[in-house]
Amino acid sequence: MDFPDLQAALAALNSGLRTTLRTNFTSIWLPIQLGIIVAVAAVALFIARTVRARFDLVSATMNWPPYARLAVRAMMNHLGTIIFVLLLSIVRVSMRASMDRPRTYLMLIAIDLASAWVVINIVAGVIRNQFVNRVVTVSVWTLAALSILRLLDPIVAGLDSVTLNLGGLRITPLVILKASVLMVLLVWAAVAASNFLDRRLRSFSDLTPSIQVLLSKLIRIALLAFAIIIALSSLGIDLSVLAVFTGAVGVGLGFGLQKIVSNLVSGIILLADKSIKPGDVISVGDQYGWVTTMGARYTAVDTKDGREYLIPNEDFVTQRVVNWSYSNNLIRLEVKFGASYSSDPRKVQAAAIAAAASVPRVLKQPAPICHLLAFGGSAVEYRLAFWIGDPGAGITAVRSNVMLALWDTLEKEGVGLPKPGPQRVIYERAKDDGEGLPPLSRPHPEERP
Repeated sequence: MDFPDLQAALAALNSGLRTTLRTNFTSIWLPIQLGIIVAVAAVALFIARTVRARFDLVSATMNWPPYARLAVRAMMNHLGTIIFVLLLSIVRVSMRASMDRPRTYLMLIAIDLASAWVVINIVAGVIRNQFVNRVVTVSVWTLAALSILRLLDPIVAGLDSVTLNLGGLRITPLVILKASVLMVLLVWAAVAASNFLDRRLRSFSDLTPSIQVLLSKLIRIALLAFAIIIALSSLGIDLSVLAVFTGAVGVGLGFGLQKIVSNLVSGIILLADKSIKPGDVISVGDQYGWVTTMGARYTAVDTKDGREYLIPNEDFVTQRVVNWSYSNNLIRLEVKFGASYSSDPRKVQAAAIAAAASVPRVLKQPAPICHLLAFGGSAVEYRLAFWIGDPGAGITAVRSNVMLALWDTLEKEGVGLPKPGPQRVIYERAKDDGEGLPPLSRPHPEERP
């Protein structure tokens, strides 16, 4: 490291502070100015509270443009500081007009600091992100305060005097600070621009949901990369010196971050080939639900039971995925049931088809169909198949409605339903008396269970 100007900068800073303290803060005017500042602050706070209690800001700015409404609300939030600046300025001007060479340096500093705070807060009020708003406000006001106190130039010189030469790159605390601030501002601007473009893309009905998401992700990545390059280039950093760093990043991507990169690439593939898109009804393994969001690393699947699965994009590429609404929204569902042997099978089939057709969500074309599957041990087994065209509204509910309609229709048509469990007939053999076994006794049909 090189420190050619550090001691000179510190000496200049120390000299400036001593001169300021000796000149302005060692006289009788110091307690006078402090008392005036405290008294004016108390009066300004009282006036601001009175105005806020009698003025309904929300109703007055209801129909105003959004940014104008935010600016006015920011002014009302700092009304006490604004009144403080006005009153203290009036007092200072009156003192300088009525007295012979009064000391008002501390009052001037208070006016400048308060004015800078109000202006910065009002301007930053258009930034809706609270974290970014606070960072911008504090950072800009700190620079303004250092400039007002005439400490900015010595501090900048001190930060720029500590140098670390890394190849052809000169690194100082000032360069790092500038790069950090510029990087934050540019990244925030890139994110805001990408969010705006994303909302615009979603308003285009000609684009499919998968294409909208794909373009949104590509635009966000391009804007972020552009912001980083601009930030580094504006500081005079030669991007060629980052070749070693990018090589290390490439090795890290190949080993430690391969899963993240795999999920990212898989997400781009899914969006490009349109195999899965927001709104599709899918099932992956045991997870079944509706695709709500497709992110860079995962896809959110809503199961409509209060849980939302975040499935890595790689699973959709490497595993078998059932997309119930890939090419169209037609889905065939099945219901299996049984009827007694005493019922006419053709009558049972007609009743089952009528029951399915009575449910509103069941499509008329393709029409429901009922097949006889097998002759079971206690009942004749049937399968009722029907189609729906809105899987996004739920599958379990429509199957339940069809089964309820089937129950009511079969009961109305007099179709007997089988008793639960297999039907058995028990035969008893008399006790052997040693002279041979008697024949089996067959119970009367009415005595059979």
